[in-house]
Amino acid sequence: MQEQINSLSYRMLFLNTLAFTICFAVWTFNGVMVTYLTDNGIFDWGPVETGWLFGIPILTGAIFRLPLGILTDKYGGKWIFAGLLLLCALPMYLIAYVESFMAYAILSFFFGFAGAGFAVGIGYTSVWFPKSWQGRALGIFGAGNAGAALTTLLAPTLLNNFTGNGEHPENWRLLPQYYAGVLILMALIFIFFSVNKKTGAPARTMTQILKPLKSIRVWRFGFYYFLVFGCFVAFAQWLVPYFVNVYGASLVVAGLFASLFSFPSGLIRVLGGWMSDKLGARRVMLGTFRWSIILAALLMVPKMDIFTPGKGIMSGSAGKVKMVSDQEIIVGEKSYGLASKEMANEKMDEPNNLTSFLPHKYNWQEPVVKEGQDVAKKELLAKGVTQISFEANMWVYAVLVLLIGIVWGIGKAGVYRFIPDYFPDDVGTVGGMVGVIGGLGGFVCPIIFGYLLDWTGLWTSSWILMFILSVTCLFWILKVTRKIIKTESPEIAQQIEHKN
Repeated sequence: MQEQINSLSYRMLFLNTLAFTICFAVWTFNGVMVTYLTDNGIFDWGPVETGWLFGIPILTGAIFRLPLGILTDKYGGKWIFAGLLLLCALPMYLIAYVESFMAYAILSFFFGFAGAGFAVGIGYTSVWFPKSWQGRALGIFGAGNAGAALTTLLAPTLLNNFTGNGEHPENWRLLPQYYAGVLILMALIFIFFSVNKKTGAPARTMTQILKPLKSIRVWRFGFYYFLVFGCFVAFAQWLVPYFVNVYGASLVVAGLFASLFSFPSGLIRVLGGWMSDKLGARRVMLGTFRWSIILAALLMVPKMDIFTPGKGIMSGSAGKVKMVSDQEIIVGEKSYGLASKEMANEKMDEPNNLTSFLPHKYNWQEPVVKEGQDVAKKELLAKGVTQISFEANMWVYAVLVLLIGIVWGIGKAGVYRFIPDYFPDDVGTVGGMVGVIGGLGGFVCPIIFGYLLDWTGLWTSSWILMFILSVTCLFWILKVTRKIIKTESPEIAQQIEHKN
């Protein structure tokens, strides 16, 4: 590997990052496209079908990361990356002609190869920089994750323009054609302006290459990456239908909010690499999981109305009911005033209540007796009803989503900082497998989200799953940390246990 950085190094870093950004935009294409097709009634796909279409391209990109990473090490990245871009262009173009779920699913599988561009770019970027610059170079390359934000930000606007704001919905078919054109253009740029280069490492057998995968550490790092990367990819798509269905946002507005989640999370990966170098990967990941638990706990509270029995009104003495209305009940000579539901509804419609991020309580009473009825002392005249409304304010929700995206972005860099410490001679293989597991998270999670929504009826059920995964990751890393302390410093471990 070269020791000096020159202009060619920077050129290749730029080209790799640009190509990866486009690949990531293609990889998450279905988040916007499928949402548009279902919300406009072009295809009758439910949450489960939608989840599968979100997940299928992610699966392809995940499972082919390892083999494409190995091919990049062997043959160099120029032709692998260019070939990958051209390969994805054809199924993307053919999306414009689909008429069924199965056809869309099959083509999604093939354009999902774009997600494997991460493994190609990691290997092809690293050969152009010395060891002292690896962290920064790979951090900059990893910022291509922001390609998801390009799709969620630009694709809805393009769809509106192509369809005349919905007047010609069939013109949605232009969007995949434009995406295919961008892929071909990027492939040509790569062919004409990139320079091929291999790692120069001695050839190894497949058994030698795959040997590190026997270590439980690889799978533990992969599980961490399942959360911070896989779930990031899943929500980069899932947030679009979330904002549309829960808050009634337009596709453009939903795409804007989803991009606020995707874009910073991609760029913040550079900061995560720097923090991992300065503070250590373990400390960064502990903070990542703790904040992920806190934010997921806040996000999993759904927009809801809870009805419960409230304070009712009982008769002070026996008598005959003379009058019953929404505001008053008269028994004998005594009048009992009621809190009316109409007044409660007026309070509910107040702008301050609708935009508040705190729950609001509303009370009213409903008569349970009729005129002419004889009532005994202490008999219930009107039952109380209490309604607790939580609007789950959209702006507060968007800020929390932004924050958890940043936390996961830092965590993505933290996971990959572990790898050279524990597997210095197998960074490519281990990094590839960790990427595969993380990518599988992007495949599995939208499908699980769809089933959870179908079973529970709660859109926030996806965040309940994030809470569970975050707690599991924190428990695992704390357990490993304690084991390391007991092994390396048994005296300190005993002191800690005594203090506890």
